[in-house]
Amino acid sequence: MSALRRSTGRAFLEAHRVSQRVRARLFARLGAGAFAAFGRTAILMPPVRVSGADRIHIAEEVFIGANSYLLVLEGNGRRGEIFIGEDVQMTGDCTISSAVSVRIERKALLARNVYVADHRHAFDDPAVAILDQGFEQVDPVEIGEGAWLGQNVVVGPGVRIGRGAVIGANSVVLSDVPDRAVAVGAPARVVREIDVAGATPPPASGGPASAA
Repeated sequence: MSALRRSTGRAFLEAHRVSQRVRARLFARLGAGAFAAFGRTAILMPPVRVSGADRIHIAEEVFIGANSYLLVLEGNGRRGEIFIGEDVQMTGDCTISSAVSVRIERKALLARNVYVADHRHAFDDPAVAILDQGFEQVDPVEIGEGAWLGQNVVVGPGVRIGRGAVIGANSVVLSDVPDRAVAVGAPARVVREIDVAGATPPPASGGPASAA
């Protein structure tokens, strides 16, 4: 490959990256007023689906990748609420669905296709489509500061994932995970603790995250 072709390719990719970033910042600035709070430096990459923006709080330095879905539900006399803390990084294709409260603390890292919900669909009545049965088991979810959720992780209602915890790819988390623990599987179980003196999960800085 010639040096000219290589430099042209690099320049094109850099221009594309910058244009995507500018587009995302413009998208975020124009839509920011619809949210309960939206950090000046937060980035929301289009395309994105948002429902109930007036109950969604997004802090500074947050990155939410393309094809994500932020959903606030309403029913049974309640409305959900979503809190996304400072410098949270969500790679993309992530869904956050709240009927009461989902809180993601600062510097948490979510790889691609993570699903977090503080409720589940009711399905007890065989004569009614599940779509029409509403939701049940409504219980707040919290993802602690600096936690890392690998690709395709599912987090169910009532779960607290501790500070600095690591959830392996494809895991289904249905019970609490302690601070600085590694959990894997479906359902997820703790397989080890991370020594306090050891290395922390790698941080992201506004771009895609790798799977755990």
